[in-house]
Amino acid sequence: MKRRNTETITINNVKMGENHPVVIQSMTNTPTADTEATIKQIKELEDAGSELVRLTVNDYEAMEAIPKIAETLRRDGYTTPLIGDFHYNGHILLTKYPESARYLDKYRINPGNVGKKDKHDSNFSQMIEIALKNDKPVRIGVNGGSLDQELLTELMTQNSKLTHPATAQEVFAEAMIQSALRSADFAMKMGMPKNKLVLSVKMSDVQHMVDVYQKLASRCDYALHLGLTEAGSSMKGVAASSAALAILLQQGIGDTIRISLTPEPGKSRAEEVNACKLLLQSMGLRYFMPMVTSCPGCGRTNSDKFVYLAQDVTQYIEENMPIWKKQYPGVETLTIAVMGCVVNGPGESKQADIGISLPGSSEAPSIPVYQDGDLLTVLKGDQIKEQFIEILNTYIKKRFSIAQSHH
Repeated sequence: MKRRNTETITINNVKMGENHPVVIQSMTNTPTADTEATIKQIKELEDAGSELVRLTVNDYEAMEAIPKIAETLRRDGYTTPLIGDFHYNGHILLTKYPESARYLDKYRINPGNVGKKDKHDSNFSQMIEIALKNDKPVRIGVNGGSLDQELLTELMTQNSKLTHPATAQEVFAEAMIQSALRSADFAMKMGMPKNKLVLSVKMSDVQHMVDVYQKLASRCDYALHLGLTEAGSSMKGVAASSAALAILLQQGIGDTIRISLTPEPGKSRAEEVNACKLLLQSMGLRYFMPMVTSCPGCGRTNSDKFVYLAQDVTQYIEENMPIWKKQYPGVETLTIAVMGCVVNGPGESKQADIGISLPGSSEAPSIPVYQDGDLLTVLKGDQIKEQFIEILNTYIKKRFSIAQSHH
């Protein structure tokens, strides 16, 4: 699919825009002033694959912590750009702590809460001036939950006077878009180049969020950050976010994404990064690790061996990817099938680079393994997992070592 035309945005070592891969980002949920916990979580997020990390900067203590956080990360070899997330008092914090302003790699400004009436423009311009002085990009992040109420009232009033007024939701969407575009226009008039601006118009309803991003994309060529805000937790959050983001990405809309998940007790914050990676890989937009296709099981599958085998193979891949990534470039595009019966097993196995089809009920106890579409061998016995992993290792070494030598 063709991406829409946008400027290339560079944030330290990360590039985004039309000709660059969709960038994954995430956000810490630790108190930023707790430098130890924040540094630990940023490392966890970067290790998982987050390419941008946003931090809450809500008070003096948080702003004072930025230099230590940045210096410790860089000293330890972590390079992910750090984004300062400002609400209400960003103009004060950025002015009062110029060193911290320089350590941050990008600022996120929400035009809905930079100030009211005459304070709005002066506070916003103060933040843009500091961004210009430090040569920092800015995300103008409009959010449905904190939309500029003065702008919304203005548009609602205009709409009420029309012969054929729009619906309240249509006016709300227009207010979101105008808030982003007016703010971007204001910043550019102050001297902010287009390739330093990213826009977002996040909402919590899937259909409304898709609609507002489609309309915004048709009216500008700024880089866009996609996200469904307040998406929820666990499966609900992943499903809702994936539904919204997939529609837009398929249409070529979106340069950077975040899947915002309500944290589950005991679960890693990196779950949202993994969700982004799986979404992009399932759409064929980016590749991060070999993908395992496995069947859901049905009345034909008379054992759960294929379930455990799929689990074991996936775990083996995850454990070995840090080494494989360095030794075997391109291994992340590998496809593996672990199937449970004769209905789809052989077909799916042949379509994958490597596939194994375990017997279902009433099937002969032989286990065919396919490689590049052809039958490679038939396994028997109790050491199926070990034999299949050995075949997998041999295939990876042979195929991707060749790719490496050609590279």
